Amino acid sequence: MQRKSLDLWVGIFVCLGAAALLFLAMKAGNMSSLSFEKNYTVITRFDNIGGLKPRAPVKSAGVVVGRVADIKFDDKSYQASVTLDIESRYQFPKDTSAKILTSGLLGEQYIGLEAGGDTANLVAGDRITMTQSAMVLENLISQFLFSKATEGKEEQK
Repeated sequence: MQRKSLDLWVGIFVCLGAAALLFLAMKAGNMSSLSFEKNYTVITRFDNIGGLKPRAPVKSAGVVVGRVADIKFDDKSYQASVTLDIESRYQFPKDTSAKILTSGLLGEQYIGLEAGGDTANLVAGDRITMTQSAMVLENLISQFLFSKATEGKEEQK
């Protein structure tokens, strides 16, 4: 009888471990926030998306209002075309702007939406035309170093 009790507890422990591994896999894959709410699709274009990935959050005022559905390269405009799935309960004006932001100094990238003042709202298939690309840390560092180098040359004269 004692052997069956031990087997039961080992089985429960193994099931809890498997559930914990599944939870971690979902978190790592950014799949833990699956939503079955209705969405509408909006398209944006950026010159540089940095490290933005599909399933990245779309936030407005710090609240997740949707997810990045797809990222493609447009070989005609040489820009990244980003498709956003925004939950239907969140409505944004047509003159909304989008920018790629970073959580913290080296955190994950997400898209931030800033609502405009238009009276008409975005509908499925609309484009957000006012966009701001990602800030690339390497470019900022090289600009800083270049400006310091030119300051040093001017002081030597």
